[in-house]
Amino acid sequence: MTRSQRFLVALFSPLALLPAVVLAQTKPPAAPVRDVTDTYFGQSVVDPYRWMENTKDPEVVAWMKAQNDYTRAVLERIPGRSELLSRIQALDNAGVTVPQVQRGGEHFFYFKVEPGSDNRKLYVRDGLKGQERLLVDPEKLGQAGKHWSIDYFSPSLDGTYVAYGVSEGGSENSVLHVLESATGKALPDSIDRVQVGAISWRRDGRSFTYNRLQKLAPNSPPTDKYRKSLAGLHALGTDPEKEPPVFGMGLSKGVKISEDDLPLVVLTPASPWAFGLVIHGVQNEATIYAAPLDALGAPAEAPWHLVADVEDAVTAFDARGDTIYLLTHKNASRFKVLATGIAHPDIAKAGVLVAPSEAVITAIGVAEDALYVRDLDGGLGRLRRVPFEGGVVQPVGLPSDGSAQSVVTDPKFPGALVSLTSWTRSPLWLLWDPKTARATDTGLVPPSPVDFSGIESEEVKARSADGTMVPLSIIHKKGLVRDGSNPAWLTGYGAYGISFEPAFLPTRLSWYERGGVLAVSHVRGGGEYGEDWHRAGQKLTKQHTIDDFLACAQYLIDQKYTSPARLAGEGTSAGGITIGGAITQRPDLFGAALIRVGDSDALRSELMESGPANIPEFGTVKDPDGFKALYAMDAYQHVKPGTAYPAVLLTTGTNDPRVAPWQAAKMTARLQASTTSGKPILLRVDYDAGHGLGSTKSQGDTELADEQSFLFWQLGVPPFAASK
Repeated sequence: MTRSQRFLVALFSPLALLPAVVLAQTKPPAAPVRDVTDTYFGQSVVDPYRWMENTKDPEVVAWMKAQNDYTRAVLERIPGRSELLSRIQALDNAGVTVPQVQRGGEHFFYFKVEPGSDNRKLYVRDGLKGQERLLVDPEKLGQAGKHWSIDYFSPSLDGTYVAYGVSEGGSENSVLHVLESATGKALPDSIDRVQVGAISWRRDGRSFTYNRLQKLAPNSPPTDKYRKSLAGLHALGTDPEKEPPVFGMGLSKGVKISEDDLPLVVLTPASPWAFGLVIHGVQNEATIYAAPLDALGAPAEAPWHLVADVEDAVTAFDARGDTIYLLTHKNASRFKVLATGIAHPDIAKAGVLVAPSEAVITAIGVAEDALYVRDLDGGLGRLRRVPFEGGVVQPVGLPSDGSAQSVVTDPKFPGALVSLTSWTRSPLWLLWDPKTARATDTGLVPPSPVDFSGIESEEVKARSADGTMVPLSIIHKKGLVRDGSNPAWLTGYGAYGISFEPAFLPTRLSWYERGGVLAVSHVRGGGEYGEDWHRAGQKLTKQHTIDDFLACAQYLIDQKYTSPARLAGEGTSAGGITIGGAITQRPDLFGAALIRVGDSDALRSELMESGPANIPEFGTVKDPDGFKALYAMDAYQHVKPGTAYPAVLLTTGTNDPRVAPWQAAKMTARLQASTTSGKPILLRVDYDAGHGLGSTKSQGDTELADEQSFLFWQLGVPPFAASK
């Protein structure tokens, strides 16, 4: 039977006459209600599914498994899903992706995912024209039913060695290893609890700094996982257990580090200084100390002195010689770049190297010839440079049909490596040469063979509830008829000041081919318009994030890209607050929703492993304003019985270190018990995955096929709408 024949059979069978909400005779298992009442500053809050937070409880384990079994049965019965999965797999295996590149001397190290490969591997080239060599293949590390992934890598300054972290099942619980890049020979060095990595090599090429989590007692609470970590200095071939830490809480006089802070030591071959970086959870503003590089690891305590503190609003830095360059938003919402001496820093009198403008400065990096500055200008990544000779800010000319994403600089080499991409064009890694003022293709990644020539993107703005104009990117087939009948997928994030920038995803073609519209809402809480935009969707202002998302949904409806019955909303991770708020406040606006590894129960989030680190972004229940903010953004607490909610697919991974699986479980239970629409509320659990960062290609393809087929089914797109 041909594809068209299968389509016609599904379309004209009696099943096609049934509404999309029809399921099999069985239902997902109901969750027992066991109310727990908490009182916060005089307000009582009832939690009917608190018991689910103990994910090791056999009852919770059995309930989640039964939910997932039911979900799998439902999803796999959707007509067209199998064919859709095959199409997604073909698209995902059509080309090569190179998501990350680093330089070590004349050597180029990079992650690469090839057709037929199920996970990213680590490669090296000796020069851009050199022969490619495979260094680490995680597919050879896995066991039956489990897999390993490479989380990060860092080459030594000359590229002789490369350190990398691997973890099991998407857990991000990395074990650090080192190998010799010329031969691929593994060194005996192996260090556990190096989840963050943050490796910084010394000039000797045989030692590096890194961050290591504390060793927890068997019954430690989840919130202890990231507390009291330390920065170490490891020499190759030595026992890490016998190497004293060099930076961390309680180690140095005059250095303030709390138990929830993340201490790192950052080194650069361009400067004789070591930098102690204190990251305060997810807060973007960091504290920076400096000490002479030669004093690091010496018997005497390193003489750290303060360079910048939180009130200086520094979010990134780099150094050259005795000068430090600071990216700050103090009195400059869209950021500026300052320069000051390291030995005697004075930020109040620091010179302004790059003044604030309409563009948002997102990153800086020192190369041999200049300081390179990445801007977000009108939603697109652009590049500028400030030569060390002359000091006049200059634009860097790049091909106009793309957005500069990753920018990689090395103080030992001139120019910069730039990843260029767009919504509809595949990425290229370019090398910009200051001598010729030209960017040339490195050849590290060939253009994707997936044809997006029939796809176009639009950039518009939607008016939010308070009149703010919110950027909205819309991608769809050329010649799309705006009659309200198109299935539309609206996504949004809105947290941490992270911007949702253009990205080329070949597998999305399977959505566009069936008439689907993809829309990206650049809501407040993100960084599209700088720090003011971020803070306008944070803590007590978080409602703006939800309002902006709803405004973008309404725009798509008003402009007839779609209609409520054909509109799906989606939020991932912290975006769970966004989509959770949207469907609990305006359930009538959506036909379906995806809550992907989402934060749904914000009021309880600080009790997760990652909870304390997230307090700067969302608040804490320990103070009145924090409770007020968290309760308002808690979608779980705003699910109302007797409400017609859209169809919802919730996803989680049992190894997730960022958003605990009980978040999805509790939200699923409450939605299932409350909805009157008759539409499905499904919980999808991956038992060999975490937050998604270490998932394999096949895991991603299967999840996307589940999500797309679920949405096509619920949005009434044949043949998916014919429920079995």
